[in-house]
Parts: sequence; C-alpha cells; structure tokens
Amino acid sequence: MYEMKEKYNISLLTIVVGGMCLVGASFAGGFFTAGTAWGAQKATSLSAGTAPPSGVDFSPVWKAWSVIDAKFVPVSVASSTPVSATTSPNGSQERVWGMIEGLAGSLDDPYTFFLPPKENEQFSSDMSGSFEGVGMEIAVRDKVLTVVSPLKGTPAERAGIKSRDLVLKIDGVSTDGMDVGKAVQKIRGPKGTVVTFTMLREGWNAPKEIKVTREVINVPVVTTTARPDGIFVIEVATFTSTAPDLFRNALREFVKSGNRSLVLDLRGNPGGYLEAAVDMASWFLPLGKIVVTEDYAGHAANVVHRSLGYNVFNSNLKMVILVDRGSASAAEILAGALRSHGVGKLIGTNTFGKGSVQELVEITPETALKITVARWVGPDGVHIPQDGIEPDVEVELTEEDAKADKDPQLDKAVEILKAK
Repeated sequence: MYEMKEKYNISLLTIVVGGMCLVGASFAGGFFTAGTAWGAQKATSLSAGTAPPSGVDFSPVWKAWSVIDAKFVPVSVASSTPVSATTSPNGSQERVWGMIEGLAGSLDDPYTFFLPPKENEQFSSDMSGSFEGVGMEIAVRDKVLTVVSPLKGTPAERAGIKSRDLVLKIDGVSTDGMDVGKAVQKIRGPKGTVVTFTMLREGWNAPKEIKVTREVINVPVVTTTARPDGIFVIEVATFTSTAPDLFRNALREFVKSGNRSLVLDLRGNPGGYLEAAVDMASWFLPLGKIVVTEDYAGHAANVVHRSLGYNVFNSNLKMVILVDRGSASAAEILAGALRSHGVGKLIGTNTFGKGSVQELVEITPETALKITVARWVGPDGVHIPQDGIEPDVEVELTEEDAKADKDPQLDKAVEILKAK
C-alpha cells in the first residue's frame, strides 16, 4: 500500500479551509446552471456615477423610448379596460432592465447575461444547496439550451435526462433565444408539480417529451465506496463550499480502508467553487504547483492558482479520474491539473468544455451583470477547449449500459489500476 507523507500523517484531515469564490456552475431551479464560473475578481461593483462612453450616440434609444410612451398599446389586456389605461407599458425601470439584457445579449456569449432583481435574488439563494426543482444543470451551447448534467439521485436523472440533451421547449414554450435565467424561471416550481421538457438527443429521429415532477433537491456532494477488490472510489458531485471538508473526510476513509488504489469520479460534476477544486488538488500536489490560471488577455494581470501543498501521498498512490460530458468547469480544472502533473489518467469521454471565467458585477444593489472576463488555462499552458478535455482512455457509457446497470468506464478504471 502507498504511504502518506509523515509530515502530515492523519493530521492532514484537520486542516481548515478558508474563504471561497465560485467557479464553474451556479444552482438554479434546483439545478446548477453551467458556465457560471467565478474567478479571482468575482462580485465586484462599479460606481453608480459611471460616465457614459464617449462617441456613442444614445439618441436612438431615447427616441424609441419616446415612441413607446406615445404609441404603445398592449394587446393582452381585457377589452373593457379603458384605452388610456393601456397606453403605459411596463414601468420605466423594467425597460431599463430590458435594455441591459439586450446589451448583454449583443455580445453573443452564452455565459454573459443580466440578472434583474428577481433573478439576482434567486441566483444568490441558489448556493444554499437545497432547492425545489428537477436536479439538472443547463447552459446555452451553440445558441441552444443544453443539459450539462442531471445530478445523481434527482428527478431529472430518474426521468432519463442525459448530458448534452437539447431542451427545445419547456411546458410547450420554445427555448429559442431563451437565456439560462429565463429557462430557470420556467423550470422552477413547487415540489409535486410537473414540468414538461421537449428534448432532442443525438441518435433520436424526432424530439420527445419528458415529464419531470419537481422535488426538494438536496445537492449531493461527496460519496465514497470501499470496494472488496482493494479499490476505493470517491465521487464528487459538485464543488460546494463544504466540499473541501467532505473530500478531506473521504480521504480519511480511503486511508483507513487499507485499500491500495483510488478512483476519483467527477462524472456529471457541473463545477462550483474554484477554491474547492484548488484545495482538492492540493492533497496530491507539492506546494506552488499550478492548478489553473485565469487569462485576462491583457485586460488585467493573469491570476495563477497554485497548490496549497498538502501533498500527502507519495508516488506509490495509484489513481485514475473518471470524466464525461457532464464534467464542467471546476471539475475540468481539477481533472486537468491532476493529469498535467502526472497524478492520474483521465478515463471516460470528453468533458463539457467550459473554459471561461465569469465576473459578477453589481449594477444596482438589487441587480447584477454576469460577464465573461477571462479564460481558464491549465498547468500545461493550454486553454480548456470548447469541445472539452479529451480523456487518456476513451470509454463510452451507453443508454443500454445504464439500463443494464453496467458501468464500462468504472470497469476500465479498475482494469487500469489493477494492471499498475
């Protein structure tokens, strides 16, 4: 069996985890929304007195505003409503929110969008870890609302929803042009109620409807399995603020189990807190080794995140990492760092490909703009590609495998570890 480095021994399991910043994914509607990656410059705010840009003619905006005030008549009011009562559209502030939404949308970046008051409040509450929803993570990919991953043990997974499913409609409403925030609003709802998705999957001849009953979603984080063949499995479902402590406890179980080999299962992991990924990598890497870099393309100084140097295992540790199309952002960061530094091979399929950094900028005390500000670069100096990180050993897990309760990806991991 491997030996833990004496200077830490079991005492490694009492190290205190510090403050966190979010990376990779944020929960929404009882599920993570992919691509909400937060780097070192998250949650900033700008002065309320920010001056308008020079050389920009805003007169068309104010002309359109005036035309709306003078001419707009909504068609969705009762016929008995006096005409004078219909000539005033939504309040002026709602129009401002709409203008900012349009401004963010003009960037054609699925990870940049405006959070009006309701959505911003919802976004903040999402990180509590318990929600009423369906239990899946979504993102806009190639301008189509896409499932990144259903969380394990949730209604979405039980209903048969898969990573990379395309969400064409929600309760009969087309998602064409719909951003993640709007989709979240439609998917959220009280437990016991049903939401109907119209999905399209690779290999299907036509879209299919999938009905999912909403539940309270208690987000799973870390689970462990001590196999009788001497292999220990740690499954990390999300990178929440509690994940580092839970992972540390899982490592304690691994050490006490006497098992010789470790499988780190990051399949279906949509991301979460950057510091959680850095902290987990630090158990396997020497102090100062690069985990990931935020590349700001010259707009700001790059930020390098390095191992905290717990580095408790020696070279006798045998380890592999499982990834799939649902492994996104922080999961990709951790998997890529461990592979780059030779800790373990990646087995499975290409990851999701969430390689950008988002910053949350306060626009008003009640609203915020989530905007892409940088790209993730691995220790090898390569950006996380849009097509995802390619595994060392590619193994598909088909629907037929899942129905038969087979796991060829885990089987391959076991085979490789036993061969070492």
